[in-house]
Amino acid sequence: MTEKQIRLQYSGFIIFGAKMLSVATGMIFQFMIARAVAEQSEYDVWFNVGDVLGYFCLLAAVFPFWTMRFVARKKEGAAKTGILVNIIISTIATIIYLSLAPLIVPPIISALGLGEQYGKYFFLYLLASIQIVETYSIYALEACLQAKMPETVGYGLLIGQISKVVLGYILINELQQSLQGAMISIIAAYTIQIIYYFKLLSDELKQKVTWTYLKEWVKGSTLNIFNMAGNQIAAFIFIILLVYGGEAARSNYGMAALIAGVIGNSSLLAFALYPKLLAERNYKDITTSLKMVLMFAIPMTAGAIALSDSYLVIFKDWFKEASPVLVVLAIDALIGIISGIFVSVLFGVEKVDEKAKISFKELAKSRMFIAFSLPYLHSAITLPTTFFVLTTYAQSQPLQAALYVSVINSLARFAMFLILYTIVRKMIK
Repeated sequence: MTEKQIRLQYSGFIIFGAKMLSVATGMIFQFMIARAVAEQSEYDVWFNVGDVLGYFCLLAAVFPFWTMRFVARKKEGAAKTGILVNIIISTIATIIYLSLAPLIVPPIISALGLGEQYGKYFFLYLLASIQIVETYSIYALEACLQAKMPETVGYGLLIGQISKVVLGYILINELQQSLQGAMISIIAAYTIQIIYYFKLLSDELKQKVTWTYLKEWVKGSTLNIFNMAGNQIAAFIFIILLVYGGEAARSNYGMAALIAGVIGNSSLLAFALYPKLLAERNYKDITTSLKMVLMFAIPMTAGAIALSDSYLVIFKDWFKEASPVLVVLAIDALIGIISGIFVSVLFGVEKVDEKAKISFKELAKSRMFIAFSLPYLHSAITLPTTFFVLTTYAQSQPLQAALYVSVINSLARFAMFLILYTIVRKMIK
């Protein structure tokens, strides 16, 4: 790749524009699935596949976190090393997933009352295993691209989304393969996206693998694994919702979260802030990024709140009742966006690995450790509260359960936001 300065606003608007275009394709894709499934419990399966895969993609962002920092600081061979390491880990994770699938999938299918079609849904969970390798690969490749050419991540996203919709139309609509067709479409689209990324990184991949980096990353990644584990523990709230909320509780929350997630796309306007701070550390970029993001995030949040029921009914009439859930998640998305900018600032200013050396002692003293510990505090608040509320007040009441979970999760996230703000405020005024 040719060396060039990262353009903060250009990269942000390219990625944001690509993402917003991909929102349309994503909505079309979800619309095709919604029209193809026969009952809402099938949608529960669709969202649960993603929940289960999340536990096996736990390490996907661990090494790319350090890879991007090393590539941004122009460390020779960092890109190739990071990509290779992630592919090796993904292969191991896939083998473990396939080994455990016969134990974890049957109880889920039975709990959803779909035991009569066990073979069909079990195959869907097996097919999803390919996404593990693809997820790890995309994380590594995008980390390298974000460090030098952030805008290309937007191009790749657009290529993947368009491919997904085209393939989805053929498999879901024309060949009448609902969930399996959707899964194959996603897998194929990711493959096309990965090929594009490899082509962009062809020069970087000609460099030698530098295993000495791996030693430093392993030390530093204990902190990342600590954080990722905390995030997955926090995500257990959705398993509680699935078990105690009743049929359609998970899909009500999932569909509302899908629409609220559109608001989160405005955070991509600050996509280049993190690597730019690593490379140049110009603090004026922080203000610029914050203004750009809020310029879009605030009206998008207001729109989601005002038209919540209208957005949900696009997919199926049965999702209209989940509009209160969408209202809560829209506000939560706005808080999450601002938190994301603060995280970028914290990580971009942190110097613990500046000399390509990582010390356990320095990591423990760094503000990174505090930020990475927040998911555990979040879980300590949400998990027992959710279990108590659902089993006491909303057991087998899908709408109420989804609403309670969204409120509990959002209040805890706001508390974490206040802590993060305090940390960053002390670092950068």
